[in-house]
Amino acid sequence: MARYQVKIAYDGTEFFGMQRQLDERTVQGEIENSLRKIGWKDQSILVAGRTDAGVHANGQVVAFDLTWKHGEEKLKKAINSVLPQDIAAKAIRETESNFHPRYDALSRSYVYQIYCKTDRDPISDRFNLRIWPEIELDLLNEAASKLTGQHDFSAFGTPPKENGSTIREVFSASWEKDQYRYFFTVKANAYLYHMVRRMVNVQIEIAHGRKTVEFISDALDGKIEGVIQGIAPAHGLFLEEVEYANKEIN
Repeated sequence: MARYQVKIAYDGTEFFGMQRQLDERTVQGEIENSLRKIGWKDQSILVAGRTDAGVHANGQVVAFDLTWKHGEEKLKKAINSVLPQDIAAKAIRETESNFHPRYDALSRSYVYQIYCKTDRDPISDRFNLRIWPEIELDLLNEAASKLTGQHDFSAFGTPPKENGSTIREVFSASWEKDQYRYFFTVKANAYLYHMVRRMVNVQIEIAHGRKTVEFISDALDGKIEGVIQGIAPAHGLFLEEVEYANKEIN
């Protein structure tokens, strides 16, 4: 028996989040049901991070133990043959027996996608938030720069565990533009619940002139009471990459 590390992509539209739930369709539940079809017998896979209902992934990481004698590439093909169409294994490798995709992670990167048009685009709407009027890239990046560093992000979300720490370190945060589409990429050691989506919402409000850039500094300095109201919708958010030390898969 060996432990396998698998990079997973999924369209989160039809899922009630990543974590297994009794009466809801979840990514974890579908993966576990599919693995049982190829001989997996454990109760639960290991997961790098939970994603909310409607959130997508290009680089989620899971791990599981399995007796398999046919090589990694054939295992990937076997897994993909039994997974539903909205989940796919992108890469797989045998890893250390004590590898844990959550606790061994050095950082996680998310991407949030926006498009600016006056009219709806049903195809774009599946994976992007539509906003109008147009926004300025320079102002977005000025706001994003305030988010980097180690701070108390309690204004942007709540910890996974009650009374848990709200201190997080954001290694990088920036926006890019491609024609009418905008991409916010953030990389941090860990996140609070809804932290990225609140970051995005605040930056959009700044770009539309409803808040100033200093609002972010005030929030991080504890000058904002409670958690910031307003959250960007889930369908624009992607878990893009989970980084490990010497345990990468491509």
